[in-house]
Amino acid sequence: MHSMPEPADRPRALSGAQPTADSYHLGNYFGAFKQWVALQDEFETFYFIPDLHAITVEYDPAQLRERTYIAAAQLLASGVDPERSALFVQSHVPEHAQLAWVLGGIAGFGEAARMTQFKDKSAKSGSDSASVGLFTYPILMAADILIYQADKVPVGEDQRQHVELTRNLAQRFNHRFGETFTVPEPHIVKETAKIYDLQDPGAKMSGSAVSHSGVVNLTDDPKKAAKKIRSAVTDSGSEVRFDPVEKPGISNLLLIHSALTDRPIADIEAEFAGQQYGHFKVALGELVADFVDTFGTRTRELLDDKGELDRVLAAGAARAREVAAQTLATVYDRSGFVPGAIR
Repeated sequence: MHSMPEPADRPRALSGAQPTADSYHLGNYFGAFKQWVALQDEFETFYFIPDLHAITVEYDPAQLRERTYIAAAQLLASGVDPERSALFVQSHVPEHAQLAWVLGGIAGFGEAARMTQFKDKSAKSGSDSASVGLFTYPILMAADILIYQADKVPVGEDQRQHVELTRNLAQRFNHRFGETFTVPEPHIVKETAKIYDLQDPGAKMSGSAVSHSGVVNLTDDPKKAAKKIRSAVTDSGSEVRFDPVEKPGISNLLLIHSALTDRPIADIEAEFAGQQYGHFKVALGELVADFVDTFGTRTRELLDDKGELDRVLAAGAARAREVAAQTLATVYDRSGFVPGAIR
């Protein structure tokens, strides 16, 4: 077994996964979790479940609690290793909220108002019903990152703007109060497979999709998952060929096959040369069924032992707090707060 470099030698990476669904889906797994697992080799990794973020929109408390456990179980089932990563729940590390308040003091109202996610979400429900929490969400996200002095933040393209805000706040604080924060870089992995909706290959696979038939959840019943693949929308042609413009549906299925088997798309095209779409979809359906069968079983095993999940999350929070408390102590000192006994 290769020896791991000491944490001090490794740059830090941090990312979080919202507990807003009863299961993550293939798009989450191939677009994010698989990369998180790979990052454990070269980074000191902090992965968390942002339950504080989840309460910025209407929610059900019992459902949030259950979904937080589901999120933890599925991250572990994906290969997040609690021996190598701090895996924790955001509310277990109060320093996130404490730092967010300090950063709120240097963040501009206009800056927060320009965030596209706030604009999109408040446009849907109207700004009167949008919460203050939804408005200040990116400030808390900045605190999530800066509290760990993270060098890299693995995010999707849609979060790049929030990382920019984080960088601006870090630089502003450093400029006003002295060098305190590492200014983080977004870590946008170029090669990640972006998985699209099976029924609407123009839209990315999303837990908030109107129709469930286009989304394969990681804990779907294997037969249902295979049926979703077999029923995926394709074009009227018959050649199994990667062409995202002319053949978005079949190209999406090729991406899923490649992501599942770690084989180049050209190999898969060659394997199915001269075969009909039906053959390809049946073969891919079986691969997907096997994957969700294994993943679902592992997830259920983890959820059956909440005591063990609690232990893993508590250990992760303890590790996270070691780092977070140091950062917060420096921030409080630089901010001019009188030192207190509670440290």
